[in-house]
Amino acid sequence: MFKWTSRARALVAVAALAAAPAAALSQSIGRLDLEGPILDRPGPLDWLAGGRPTLRSVMSTLAEAGADAEISAVVVRLKDAELNRTQIEELGSALEALAKAGKRTYVFAENYGPAELLLGSHAQQVVIQSGGGVSLPGLHMEEMYLADTLSWAGVKAELVQIGDYKGASEMFVNSAPSKAWDQNINQLLDSLYGAMRAELKRGRKLSDEKLDEAMRRVWIADAEEAIEAGLIDAAVDLPALGAFIAGRPDPEWVELDAAGEPTFSMDTTNPFAALPAMMKALTEPPSRSPDGPAIALVHIDGAIVDGDSGAGGLFGESSVGSRTVRNALEEVRAEDKIKGVIIRIESPGGSATASEVIWQGVRRVAEKKPVWVSVGSMAASGGYYIAVAGDRIYVNPSSIVGSIGVVGGKFAMGGLYDKLKVRVVERSRGPMGGMFTSVTPWSPEQIEQVRSKMRRTYDLFTKRVAAGRKGIDLSKTAEGRLFAGQKAVDLNMADTLGGLDECIGALASHLGLAEYEVLDYPGPQSLGEILEEMFGQFASAPGVRAGRPPALAGEAAAVLRTVVGERAWPGVRDSLGALMQLRREPVLLVSPQAIILK
Repeated sequence: MFKWTSRARALVAVAALAAAPAAALSQSIGRLDLEGPILDRPGPLDWLAGGRPTLRSVMSTLAEAGADAEISAVVVRLKDAELNRTQIEELGSALEALAKAGKRTYVFAENYGPAELLLGSHAQQVVIQSGGGVSLPGLHMEEMYLADTLSWAGVKAELVQIGDYKGASEMFVNSAPSKAWDQNINQLLDSLYGAMRAELKRGRKLSDEKLDEAMRRVWIADAEEAIEAGLIDAAVDLPALGAFIAGRPDPEWVELDAAGEPTFSMDTTNPFAALPAMMKALTEPPSRSPDGPAIALVHIDGAIVDGDSGAGGLFGESSVGSRTVRNALEEVRAEDKIKGVIIRIESPGGSATASEVIWQGVRRVAEKKPVWVSVGSMAASGGYYIAVAGDRIYVNPSSIVGSIGVVGGKFAMGGLYDKLKVRVVERSRGPMGGMFTSVTPWSPEQIEQVRSKMRRTYDLFTKRVAAGRKGIDLSKTAEGRLFAGQKAVDLNMADTLGGLDECIGALASHLGLAEYEVLDYPGPQSLGEILEEMFGQFASAPGVRAGRPPALAGEAAAVLRTVVGERAWPGVRDSLGALMQLRREPVLLVSPQAIILK
Protein backbone atom coordinates (compact mmCIF):
# COMPACT_ATOMS: atom_id res chain seq x y z
CA MET A 1 0.00 0.00 0.00
CA PHE A 2 1.31 3.46 -0.92
CA LYS A 3 1.90 5.67 2.10
CA TRP A 4 1.20 9.39 1.77
CA THR A 5 4.27 11.08 3.17
CA SER A 6 4.89 14.81 3.16
CA ARG A 7 7.45 14.34 0.35
CA ALA A 8 4.98 12.27 -1.71
CA ARG A 9 2.24 14.89 -1.35
CA ALA A 10 4.65 17.67 -2.26
CA LEU A 11 5.88 15.83 -5.36
CA VAL A 12 2.33 15.14 -6.53
CA ALA A 13 1.41 18.79 -6.04
CA VAL A 14 4.48 19.98 -7.93
CA ALA A 15 3.80 17.50 -10.75
CA ALA A 16 0.24 18.70 -11.07
CA LEU A 17 1.36 22.31 -11.22
CA ALA A 18 4.04 21.47 -13.76
CA ALA A 19 1.28 20.30 -16.10
CA ALA A 20 -0.54 23.63 -15.76
CA PRO A 21 -0.49 26.17 -18.61
CA ALA A 22 2.72 28.16 -18.85
CA ALA A 23 0.82 31.45 -18.57
CA ALA A 24 -0.55 30.46 -15.19
CA LEU A 25 2.90 29.48 -13.94
CA SER A 26 4.36 32.83 -14.96
CA GLN A 27 2.06 34.71 -12.66
CA SER A 28 3.06 36.02 -9.23
CA ILE A 29 2.42 34.62 -5.77
CA GLY A 30 0.93 37.03 -3.26
CA ARG A 31 2.11 36.64 0.34
CA LEU A 32 0.41 38.16 3.36
CA ASP A 33 2.31 37.87 6.66
CA LEU A 34 0.18 37.97 9.82
CA GLU A 35 2.12 38.49 13.05
CA GLY A 36 0.81 39.19 16.54
CA PRO A 37 -2.73 40.46 17.10
CA ILE A 38 -4.99 41.88 14.40
CA LEU A 39 -6.67 45.04 15.67
CA ASP A 40 -10.37 45.68 15.32
CA ARG A 41 -9.79 49.35 14.48
CA PRO A 42 -6.83 51.66 13.81
CA GLY A 43 -4.71 52.79 16.74
CA PRO A 44 -4.94 56.39 17.96
CA LEU A 45 -1.74 57.47 16.18
CA ASP A 46 -2.04 55.36 13.03
CA TRP A 47 -3.16 58.39 11.02
CA LEU A 48 0.14 60.06 11.92
CA ALA A 49 2.66 57.25 11.61
CA GLY A 50 0.88 54.28 10.05
CA GLY A 51 0.17 51.23 12.17
CA ARG A 52 -0.61 47.57 12.62
CA PRO A 53 -3.07 45.79 10.30
CA THR A 54 -6.72 45.89 11.25
CA LEU A 55 -9.22 43.17 10.42
CA ARG A 56 -10.77 45.41 7.79
CA SER A 57 -7.41 46.30 6.19
CA VAL A 58 -6.47 42.59 5.99
CA MET A 59 -9.81 41.74 4.39
CA SER A 60 -9.41 44.62 1.93
CA THR A 61 -5.86 43.51 1.05
CA LEU A 62 -7.03 39.96 0.31
CA ALA A 63 -9.92 41.29 -1.80
CA GLU A 64 -7.48 43.41 -3.83
CA ALA A 65 -5.31 40.34 -4.41
CA GLY A 66 -8.38 38.53 -5.70
CA ALA A 67 -8.93 41.26 -8.27
CA ASP A 68 -5.28 41.37 -9.40
CA ALA A 69 -4.93 39.42 -12.65
CA GLU A 70 -1.16 39.14 -12.16
CA ILE A 71 -1.54 37.11 -8.96
CA SER A 72 -2.32 33.42 -9.42
CA ALA A 73 -1.91 32.23 -5.81
CA VAL A 74 -2.10 33.74 -2.33
CA VAL A 75 -0.23 32.52 0.75
CA VAL A 76 -1.20 33.62 4.25
CA ARG A 77 1.88 33.10 6.39
CA LEU A 78 1.19 32.93 10.12
CA LYS A 79 4.11 34.21 12.19
CA ASP A 80 2.90 33.74 15.78
CA ALA A 81 -0.38 35.39 14.80
CA GLU A 82 -2.83 35.90 17.67
CA LEU A 83 -6.18 35.29 15.97
CA ASN A 84 -9.43 34.87 17.85
CA ARG A 85 -12.21 32.62 16.62
CA THR A 86 -14.31 35.31 14.95
CA GLN A 87 -11.27 36.72 13.13
CA ILE A 88 -10.52 33.23 11.83
CA GLU A 89 -14.07 32.92 10.55
CA GLU A 90 -13.90 36.28 8.79
CA LEU A 91 -10.45 35.69 7.29
CA GLY A 92 -11.61 32.22 6.27
CA SER A 93 -14.44 33.71 4.25
CA ALA A 94 -11.89 35.95 2.48
CA LEU A 95 -9.77 32.91 1.56
CA GLU A 96 -12.83 31.14 0.18
CA ALA A 97 -13.69 34.24 -1.87
CA LEU A 98 -10.15 34.16 -3.32
CA ALA A 99 -10.64 30.55 -4.38
CA LYS A 100 -13.92 31.46 -6.08
CA ALA A 101 -12.02 34.21 -7.93
CA GLY A 102 -9.72 31.53 -9.36
CA LYS A 103 -6.75 32.02 -7.03
CA ARG A 104 -5.00 29.09 -5.41
CA THR A 105 -4.95 29.62 -1.64
CA TYR A 106 -2.41 28.43 0.93
CA VAL A 107 -1.82 28.81 4.65
CA PHE A 108 1.77 28.38 5.87
CA ALA A 109 3.00 28.24 9.47
CA GLU A 110 5.98 26.93 11.41
CA ASN A 111 3.66 25.27 13.93
CA TYR A 112 -0.08 24.61 13.96
CA GLY A 113 -2.45 24.82 16.90
CA PRO A 114 -6.27 24.88 16.79
CA ALA A 115 -6.40 28.48 15.54
CA GLU A 116 -3.96 27.89 12.68
CA LEU A 117 -5.68 24.63 11.69
CA LEU A 118 -9.07 26.32 11.65
CA LEU A 119 -7.82 29.07 9.34
CA GLY A 120 -6.13 26.42 7.20
CA SER A 121 -9.45 24.61 6.80
CA HIS A 122 -10.58 27.55 4.61
CA ALA A 123 -7.56 27.26 2.28
CA GLN A 124 -7.01 24.83 -0.57
CA GLN A 125 -3.60 23.77 0.78
CA VAL A 126 -2.30 23.74 4.36
CA VAL A 127 1.52 23.74 4.44
CA ILE A 128 3.77 23.41 7.47
CA GLN A 129 7.45 24.17 7.88
CA SER A 130 9.45 20.95 7.71
CA GLY A 131 10.07 19.80 11.27
CA GLY A 132 7.15 21.79 12.64
CA GLY A 133 4.66 20.56 15.22
CA VAL A 134 0.86 20.25 15.27
CA SER A 135 -1.60 20.16 18.17
CA LEU A 136 -5.38 19.72 18.07
CA PRO A 137 -6.55 18.46 21.49
CA GLY A 138 -10.11 19.84 21.32
CA LEU A 139 -11.58 22.56 23.53
CA HIS A 140 -10.78 22.96 27.19
CA MET A 141 -12.42 25.48 29.49
CA GLU A 142 -11.40 26.49 32.98
CA GLU A 143 -13.50 28.36 35.56
CA MET A 144 -12.22 29.59 38.89
CA TYR A 145 -14.37 29.51 42.03
CA LEU A 146 -13.08 31.75 44.79
CA ALA A 147 -15.62 31.40 47.63
CA ASP A 148 -13.24 29.36 49.80
CA THR A 149 -10.32 31.66 48.97
CA LEU A 150 -12.29 34.77 49.90
CA SER A 151 -13.55 33.15 53.09
CA TRP A 152 -9.98 32.27 54.08
CA ALA A 153 -8.95 35.88 53.39
CA GLY A 154 -11.85 37.24 55.41
CA VAL A 155 -13.78 38.70 52.48
CA LYS A 156 -17.49 38.12 51.89
CA ALA A 157 -18.84 38.71 48.38
CA GLU A 158 -22.27 40.35 48.56
CA LEU A 159 -23.55 39.91 45.00
CA VAL A 160 -27.13 39.96 43.80
CA GLN A 161 -28.16 38.96 40.28
CA ILE A 162 -31.36 39.11 38.28
CA GLY A 163 -31.53 36.03 36.05
CA ASP A 164 -30.96 32.47 37.22
CA TYR A 165 -28.46 31.81 34.41
CA LYS A 166 -26.51 35.05 34.77
CA GLY A 167 -23.57 33.51 36.63
CA ALA A 168 -22.62 36.83 38.18
CA SER A 169 -22.10 35.48 41.68
CA GLU A 170 -20.80 32.03 40.74
CA MET A 171 -17.08 32.75 40.93
CA PHE A 172 -17.23 34.60 44.23
CA VAL A 173 -19.95 32.94 46.32
CA ASN A 174 -19.75 29.28 45.21
CA SER A 175 -17.14 26.56 45.41
CA ALA A 176 -18.67 24.83 42.38
CA PRO A 177 -21.11 25.84 39.62
CA SER A 178 -24.84 25.99 40.29
CA LYS A 179 -27.14 23.78 38.24
CA ALA A 180 -28.36 26.74 36.13
CA TRP A 181 -24.85 28.01 35.35
CA ASP A 182 -23.61 24.51 34.59
CA GLN A 183 -26.43 24.07 32.07
CA ASN A 184 -25.83 27.51 30.56
CA ILE A 185 -22.09 27.15 30.06
CA ASN A 186 -22.26 23.52 28.87
CA GLN A 187 -24.68 24.32 26.04
CA LEU A 188 -22.48 27.28 25.05
CA LEU A 189 -19.38 25.08 25.00
CA ASP A 190 -21.27 22.45 22.97
CA SER A 191 -22.16 25.14 20.39
CA LEU A 192 -18.59 26.42 20.13
CA TYR A 193 -17.18 22.90 19.85
CA GLY A 194 -19.78 21.96 17.26
CA ALA A 195 -18.91 25.03 15.17
CA MET A 196 -15.21 24.15 15.36
CA ARG A 197 -15.81 20.56 14.26
CA ALA A 198 -18.09 21.66 11.41
CA GLU A 199 -15.41 24.04 10.14
CA LEU A 200 -12.70 21.36 10.20
CA LYS A 201 -14.90 18.65 8.66
CA ARG A 202 -16.03 20.87 5.82
CA GLY A 203 -12.63 22.35 5.05
CA ARG A 204 -10.59 19.17 5.40
CA LYS A 205 -13.31 16.88 4.01
CA LEU A 206 -13.33 14.65 7.09
CA SER A 207 -16.13 12.52 8.49
CA ASP A 208 -16.93 12.57 12.20
CA GLU A 209 -15.03 9.33 12.61
CA LYS A 210 -11.98 10.63 10.73
CA LEU A 211 -11.94 13.86 12.74
CA ASP A 212 -12.24 11.96 16.04
CA GLU A 213 -9.32 9.76 15.00
CA ALA A 214 -7.31 12.81 13.93
CA MET A 215 -7.88 14.51 17.29
CA ARG A 216 -6.83 11.35 19.16
CA ARG A 217 -3.59 11.19 17.17
CA VAL A 218 -2.79 14.85 16.74
CA TRP A 219 -3.33 16.23 20.22
CA ILE A 220 0.43 16.66 19.98
CA ALA A 221 2.17 15.46 16.81
CA ASP A 222 4.81 16.08 14.21
CA ALA A 223 4.08 17.17 10.66
CA GLU A 224 4.13 13.62 9.28
CA GLU A 225 1.42 12.42 11.67
CA ALA A 226 -0.75 15.46 10.93
CA ILE A 227 -0.44 14.82 7.18
CA GLU A 228 -1.45 11.20 7.62
CA ALA A 229 -4.44 12.31 9.74
CA GLY A 230 -5.61 14.65 6.94
CA LEU A 231 -5.13 17.95 8.78
CA ILE A 232 -2.04 19.12 6.84
CA ASP A 233 -1.29 18.76 3.12
CA ALA A 234 2.49 19.10 2.95
CA ALA A 235 5.65 19.88 4.89
CA VAL A 236 7.98 22.26 3.04
CA ASP A 237 11.09 24.18 4.06
CA LEU A 238 10.32 27.91 3.85
CA PRO A 239 12.99 28.69 1.19
CA ALA A 240 11.38 26.07 -1.06
CA LEU A 241 7.81 27.31 -0.56
CA GLY A 242 7.75 29.38 -3.75
CA ALA A 243 8.93 26.48 -5.88
CA PHE A 244 6.39 24.20 -4.21
CA ILE A 245 3.53 26.55 -5.05
CA ALA A 246 4.62 27.61 -8.54
CA GLY A 247 6.10 24.32 -9.71
CA ARG A 248 9.26 26.08 -10.85
CA PRO A 249 12.28 27.69 -9.17
CA ASP A 250 12.44 31.37 -8.25
CA PRO A 251 8.83 32.48 -8.78
CA GLU A 252 7.95 36.14 -8.41
CA TRP A 253 6.57 37.10 -4.98
CA VAL A 254 4.25 40.04 -4.30
CA GLU A 255 4.21 41.26 -0.70
CA LEU A 256 0.66 42.00 0.39
CA ASP A 257 0.90 44.77 3.00
CA ALA A 258 -2.16 45.36 5.18
CA ALA A 259 -0.49 47.88 7.53
CA GLY A 260 -2.08 51.30 7.95
CA GLU A 261 -0.80 54.19 5.87
CA PRO A 262 0.06 57.51 7.56
CA THR A 263 -1.77 60.58 6.32
CA PHE A 264 0.85 62.98 7.66
CA SER A 265 4.20 63.29 5.87
CA MET A 266 7.17 65.60 6.32
CA ASP A 267 9.76 66.90 3.88
CA THR A 268 12.95 65.64 5.54
CA THR A 269 15.11 67.87 3.28
CA ASN A 270 13.61 70.97 4.89
CA PRO A 271 12.34 70.14 8.40
CA PHE A 272 11.73 73.83 9.23
CA ALA A 273 9.15 74.06 6.46
CA ALA A 274 7.25 71.23 8.14
CA LEU A 275 6.95 72.99 11.50
CA PRO A 276 3.46 74.45 10.83
CA ALA A 277 2.15 71.01 9.83
CA MET A 278 3.79 69.47 12.88
CA MET A 279 2.20 72.01 15.20
CA LYS A 280 -1.18 71.40 13.60
CA ALA A 281 -0.76 67.65 14.14
CA LEU A 282 0.00 68.36 17.80
CA THR A 283 -3.17 70.34 18.37
CA GLU A 284 -5.76 69.16 15.83
CA PRO A 285 -7.00 65.69 14.85
CA PRO A 286 -7.07 64.92 11.12
CA SER A 287 -10.06 65.92 9.06
CA ARG A 288 -13.02 63.53 9.33
CA SER A 289 -15.06 64.82 6.40
CA PRO A 290 -15.68 62.08 3.79
CA ASP A 291 -15.03 62.88 0.14
CA GLY A 292 -18.19 61.11 -1.01
CA PRO A 293 -20.81 58.61 0.19
CA ALA A 294 -19.62 56.85 3.32
CA ILE A 295 -20.50 54.21 5.90
CA ALA A 296 -19.59 54.90 9.52
CA LEU A 297 -18.13 52.11 11.63
CA VAL A 298 -18.72 52.90 15.31
CA HIS A 299 -16.65 50.74 17.68
CA ILE A 300 -17.87 49.50 21.07
CA ASP A 301 -14.76 47.60 22.16
CA GLY A 302 -14.15 47.01 25.84
CA ALA A 303 -15.93 47.49 29.14
CA ILE A 304 -18.75 50.06 28.97
CA VAL A 305 -18.34 52.95 31.41
CA ASP A 306 -19.87 56.34 32.15
CA GLY A 307 -18.04 59.39 30.82
CA ASP A 308 -15.08 59.30 28.45
CA SER A 309 -13.42 56.29 26.85
CA GLY A 310 -9.97 55.48 28.14
CA ALA A 311 -7.08 53.06 28.18
CA GLY A 312 -4.90 51.69 30.92
CA GLY A 313 -7.49 50.43 33.39
CA LEU A 314 -6.63 48.33 36.44
CA PHE A 315 -5.70 45.37 34.20
CA GLY A 316 -4.54 47.44 31.23
CA GLU A 317 -7.94 47.16 29.55
CA SER A 318 -9.58 49.82 27.40
CA SER A 319 -12.99 51.19 28.26
CA VAL A 320 -15.81 52.53 26.12
CA GLY A 321 -17.24 55.73 27.58
CA SER A 322 -20.86 56.70 26.98
CA ARG A 323 -19.92 60.38 26.53
CA THR A 324 -17.27 59.56 23.91
CA VAL A 325 -19.60 57.25 21.99
CA ARG A 326 -22.53 59.67 22.12
CA ASN A 327 -20.33 62.45 20.73
CA ALA A 328 -19.25 60.13 17.91
CA LEU A 329 -22.85 59.13 17.19
CA GLU A 330 -23.92 62.78 17.02
CA GLU A 331 -21.07 63.48 14.60
CA VAL A 332 -22.20 60.56 12.44
CA ARG A 333 -25.82 61.71 12.57
CA ALA A 334 -24.95 65.24 11.46
CA GLU A 335 -22.74 64.21 8.51
CA ASP A 336 -24.99 64.01 5.45
CA LYS A 337 -22.39 62.13 3.39
CA ILE A 338 -22.63 59.22 5.85
CA LYS A 339 -25.48 57.14 4.46
CA GLY A 340 -25.46 54.24 6.92
CA VAL A 341 -23.91 53.10 10.19
CA ILE A 342 -22.51 49.84 11.53
CA ILE A 343 -22.02 49.39 15.27
CA ARG A 344 -19.14 46.95 15.78
CA ILE A 345 -19.37 45.38 19.25
CA GLU A 346 -16.60 43.56 21.15
CA SER A 347 -17.74 43.97 24.75
CA PRO A 348 -18.71 41.99 27.87
CA GLY A 349 -20.88 44.91 29.02
CA GLY A 350 -20.45 47.23 31.97
CA SER A 351 -22.34 50.19 33.36
CA ALA A 352 -26.15 49.95 33.17
CA THR A 353 -26.60 53.71 32.85
CA ALA A 354 -23.89 54.04 30.20
CA SER A 355 -25.45 51.19 28.18
CA GLU A 356 -28.81 52.96 28.24
CA VAL A 357 -27.24 56.29 27.22
CA ILE A 358 -25.52 54.65 24.24
CA TRP A 359 -28.74 52.77 23.34
CA GLN A 360 -30.54 56.11 23.16
CA GLY A 361 -27.78 57.54 20.96
CA VAL A 362 -28.00 54.62 18.52
CA ARG A 363 -31.77 54.96 18.25
CA ARG A 364 -31.37 58.70 17.64
CA VAL A 365 -29.06 57.98 14.67
CA ALA A 366 -31.50 55.28 13.43
CA GLU A 367 -34.16 57.98 13.05
CA LYS A 368 -32.16 59.42 10.13
CA LYS A 369 -30.17 56.53 8.61
CA PRO A 370 -30.02 52.73 8.82
CA VAL A 371 -27.99 51.31 11.71
CA TRP A 372 -26.78 47.71 11.54
CA VAL A 373 -24.75 45.79 14.09
CA SER A 374 -21.74 43.49 13.64
CA VAL A 375 -20.75 41.36 16.64
CA GLY A 376 -17.13 40.26 16.98
CA SER A 377 -16.21 37.82 19.73
CA MET A 378 -18.83 38.99 22.21
CA ALA A 379 -21.80 41.29 22.73
CA ALA A 380 -22.86 40.28 26.22
CA SER A 381 -25.08 42.03 28.74
CA GLY A 382 -24.53 45.79 28.18
CA GLY A 383 -22.98 44.95 24.81
CA TYR A 384 -26.15 43.14 23.77
CA TYR A 385 -28.26 45.95 25.27
CA ILE A 386 -26.64 48.27 22.70
CA ALA A 387 -26.88 45.68 19.90
CA VAL A 388 -30.69 45.50 20.06
CA ALA A 389 -30.82 49.22 19.23
CA GLY A 390 -29.72 48.33 15.69
CA ASP A 391 -32.01 47.49 12.79
CA ARG A 392 -30.16 44.29 11.91
CA ILE A 393 -27.60 42.14 13.78
CA TYR A 394 -24.80 40.11 12.16
CA VAL A 395 -22.92 37.50 14.21
CA ASN A 396 -20.09 35.10 13.46
CA PRO A 397 -20.59 31.39 14.22
CA SER A 398 -18.46 31.73 17.37
CA SER A 399 -19.78 35.11 18.50
CA ILE A 400 -21.21 35.01 22.04
CA VAL A 401 -24.34 37.06 22.69
CA GLY A 402 -26.91 37.37 25.43
CA SER A 403 -26.38 37.51 29.19
CA ILE A 404 -29.61 39.47 29.55
CA GLY A 405 -29.40 40.06 33.28
CA VAL A 406 -28.20 42.44 35.97
CA VAL A 407 -25.36 42.24 38.49
CA GLY A 408 -25.08 44.26 41.68
CA GLY A 409 -23.21 44.07 44.93
CA LYS A 410 -20.14 44.78 46.96
CA PHE A 411 -17.32 42.97 48.77
CA ALA A 412 -17.48 43.06 52.58
CA MET A 413 -13.85 43.29 53.70
CA GLY A 414 -14.30 43.26 57.49
CA GLY A 415 -12.78 39.81 57.95
CA LEU A 416 -9.75 40.79 55.86
CA TYR A 417 -9.30 43.97 57.86
CA ASP A 418 -9.27 41.87 61.04
CA LYS A 419 -6.63 39.50 59.63
CA LEU A 420 -4.48 42.47 58.68
CA LYS A 421 -5.11 44.20 62.05
CA VAL A 422 -6.63 47.17 60.23
CA ARG A 423 -9.05 49.11 62.42
CA VAL A 424 -11.79 50.88 60.50
CA VAL A 425 -13.93 53.57 62.09
CA GLU A 426 -17.21 54.09 60.23
CA ARG A 427 -19.28 57.26 60.23
CA SER A 428 -22.50 57.64 58.26
CA ARG A 429 -25.17 60.26 57.83
CA GLY A 430 -28.57 59.75 56.29
CA PRO A 431 -30.91 56.73 56.30
CA MET A 432 -28.94 54.85 53.59
CA GLY A 433 -25.50 56.30 54.23
CA GLY A 434 -23.94 52.98 55.25
CA MET A 435 -25.33 50.84 52.42
CA PHE A 436 -21.99 50.49 50.69
CA THR A 437 -19.72 50.16 53.66
CA SER A 438 -16.71 47.99 52.90
CA VAL A 439 -16.75 46.47 56.38
CA THR A 440 -20.01 44.63 56.97
CA PRO A 441 -22.28 42.56 54.68
CA TRP A 442 -25.83 43.55 53.90
CA SER A 443 -28.74 42.52 56.04
CA PRO A 444 -31.55 40.49 54.39
CA GLU A 445 -33.66 43.67 54.25
CA GLN A 446 -30.88 45.59 52.51
CA ILE A 447 -30.40 42.79 49.96
CA GLU A 448 -34.08 43.01 49.09
CA GLN A 449 -33.76 46.76 48.64
CA VAL A 450 -30.86 46.25 46.24
CA ARG A 451 -32.75 43.52 44.38
CA SER A 452 -35.77 45.83 43.98
CA LYS A 453 -33.64 48.53 42.35
CA MET A 454 -31.96 45.95 40.11
CA ARG A 455 -35.32 44.54 39.03
CA ARG A 456 -36.20 47.92 37.52
CA THR A 457 -32.97 47.87 35.50
CA TYR A 458 -33.69 44.30 34.37
CA ASP A 459 -37.23 45.22 33.34
CA LEU A 460 -35.90 48.10 31.21
CA PHE A 461 -33.28 45.76 29.69
CA THR A 462 -35.89 43.18 28.65
CA LYS A 463 -38.13 45.98 27.38
CA ARG A 464 -35.33 47.20 25.11
CA VAL A 465 -34.69 43.65 23.86
CA ALA A 466 -38.37 42.98 23.16
CA ALA A 467 -38.68 46.27 21.24
CA GLY A 468 -35.54 45.68 19.19
CA ARG A 469 -36.07 41.96 18.50
CA LYS A 470 -39.73 41.64 17.57
CA GLY A 471 -41.17 38.26 18.50
CA ILE A 472 -38.25 37.14 20.67
CA ASP A 473 -39.13 34.60 23.38
CA LEU A 474 -37.58 36.02 26.54
CA SER A 475 -38.42 32.87 28.50
CA LYS A 476 -35.81 31.07 26.36
CA THR A 477 -33.26 33.86 25.91
CA ALA A 478 -33.22 36.07 29.03
CA GLU A 479 -32.15 35.54 32.65
CA GLY A 480 -28.45 35.60 31.80
CA ARG A 481 -28.30 32.86 29.16
CA LEU A 482 -25.40 32.93 26.69
CA PHE A 483 -25.56 31.70 23.09
CA ALA A 484 -23.14 31.22 20.21
CA GLY A 485 -23.79 32.50 16.66
CA GLN A 486 -26.13 30.02 14.94
CA LYS A 487 -28.18 29.38 18.06
CA ALA A 488 -28.53 33.13 18.58
CA VAL A 489 -29.91 33.42 15.04
CA ASP A 490 -32.29 30.50 15.62
CA LEU A 491 -33.60 32.21 18.78
CA ASN A 492 -34.07 35.57 16.99
CA MET A 493 -31.35 37.22 19.05
CA ALA A 494 -29.56 38.04 15.78
CA ASP A 495 -30.54 38.11 12.10
CA THR A 496 -27.82 36.35 10.14
CA LEU A 497 -24.40 34.75 10.24
CA GLY A 498 -21.71 36.94 8.72
CA GLY A 499 -18.55 38.86 9.52
CA LEU A 500 -17.79 42.56 9.47
CA ASP A 501 -16.87 42.58 5.79
CA GLU A 502 -20.14 40.88 4.84
CA CYS A 503 -22.10 43.30 7.03
CA ILE A 504 -20.47 46.32 5.38
CA GLY A 505 -21.06 44.90 1.89
CA ALA A 506 -24.69 44.05 2.62
CA LEU A 507 -25.38 47.51 4.05
CA ALA A 508 -23.75 49.16 1.03
CA SER A 509 -25.92 47.04 -1.27
CA HIS A 510 -28.99 47.95 0.79
CA LEU A 511 -28.10 51.63 0.36
CA GLY A 512 -27.39 51.21 -3.36
CA LEU A 513 -23.76 52.33 -2.97
CA ALA A 514 -21.31 51.11 -5.60
CA GLU A 515 -18.41 53.20 -4.28
CA TYR A 516 -18.09 54.41 -0.73
CA GLU A 517 -15.68 55.15 2.11
CA VAL A 518 -15.68 53.42 5.49
CA LEU A 519 -14.80 55.72 8.40
CA ASP A 520 -13.98 54.55 11.93
CA TYR A 521 -15.57 56.27 14.94
CA PRO A 522 -14.76 57.55 17.50
CA GLY A 523 -12.28 59.30 15.23
CA PRO A 524 -8.52 59.64 15.75
CA GLN A 525 -7.28 62.06 18.38
CA SER A 526 -4.69 64.76 17.91
CA LEU A 527 -1.22 64.03 19.22
CA GLY A 528 -1.77 66.66 21.88
CA GLU A 529 -4.91 64.92 23.15
CA ILE A 530 -3.09 61.59 23.34
CA LEU A 531 -0.19 63.12 25.25
CA GLU A 532 -2.64 64.78 27.63
CA GLU A 533 -4.28 61.41 28.31
CA MET A 534 -0.90 59.77 28.88
CA PHE A 535 0.70 62.41 31.09
CA GLY A 536 -2.15 64.58 32.34
CA GLN A 537 -2.47 62.48 35.48
CA PHE A 538 0.80 63.90 36.83
CA ALA A 539 -0.74 67.37 36.93
CA SER A 540 -4.06 66.26 38.40
CA ALA A 541 -5.01 67.21 41.94
CA PRO A 542 -6.49 66.16 44.20
CA GLY A 543 -6.33 62.42 43.58
CA VAL A 544 -5.02 60.47 40.61
CA ARG A 545 -6.74 60.21 37.25
CA ALA A 546 -7.83 56.81 36.00
CA GLY A 547 -4.83 56.35 33.72
CA ARG A 548 -2.12 53.77 34.03
CA PRO A 549 -2.74 51.09 36.62
CA PRO A 550 -0.81 51.29 39.90
CA ALA A 551 2.44 49.32 39.89
CA LEU A 552 1.05 46.51 42.06
CA ALA A 553 -2.03 46.08 39.87
CA GLY A 554 0.18 46.14 36.78
CA GLU A 555 2.34 43.37 38.19
CA ALA A 556 -0.73 41.30 39.09
CA ALA A 557 -2.14 41.78 35.58
CA ALA A 558 1.20 40.68 34.07
CA VAL A 559 1.17 37.49 36.15
CA LEU A 560 -2.46 36.72 35.27
CA ARG A 561 -1.74 37.37 31.59
CA THR A 562 1.11 34.86 31.71
CA VAL A 563 -1.10 32.26 33.42
CA VAL A 564 -4.06 32.42 31.03
CA GLY A 565 -2.01 33.00 27.86
CA GLU A 566 -1.98 35.71 25.18
CA ARG A 567 -5.03 34.49 23.26
CA ALA A 568 -7.26 34.21 26.34
CA TRP A 569 -6.02 37.40 28.01
CA PRO A 570 -8.13 40.04 26.13
CA GLY A 571 -11.41 38.36 27.13
CA VAL A 572 -10.28 37.80 30.73
CA ARG A 573 -8.96 41.36 31.00
CA ASP A 574 -12.14 42.99 29.68
CA SER A 575 -14.45 40.88 31.86
CA LEU A 576 -12.43 41.60 35.01
CA GLY A 577 -12.21 45.26 34.11
CA ALA A 578 -15.98 45.45 33.67
CA LEU A 579 -16.58 43.71 36.99
CA MET A 580 -14.24 46.13 38.77
CA GLN A 581 -16.81 48.84 38.11
CA LEU A 582 -18.57 47.53 41.23
CA ARG A 583 -16.05 49.72 43.07
CA ARG A 584 -17.92 52.82 41.91
CA GLU A 585 -21.27 51.63 40.51
CA PRO A 586 -23.47 49.13 42.38
CA VAL A 587 -25.54 47.90 39.39
CA LEU A 588 -23.96 46.53 36.20
CA LEU A 589 -24.97 44.94 32.92
CA VAL A 590 -21.95 42.69 32.58
CA SER A 591 -21.01 39.11 31.90
CA PRO A 592 -18.35 38.76 34.62
CA GLN A 593 -17.40 35.14 33.98
CA ALA A 594 -14.26 35.10 31.86
CA ILE A 595 -14.61 32.23 29.38
CA ILE A 596 -11.15 30.71 28.81
CA LEU A 597 -11.02 28.18 25.98
CA LYS A 598 -7.81 26.18 25.49
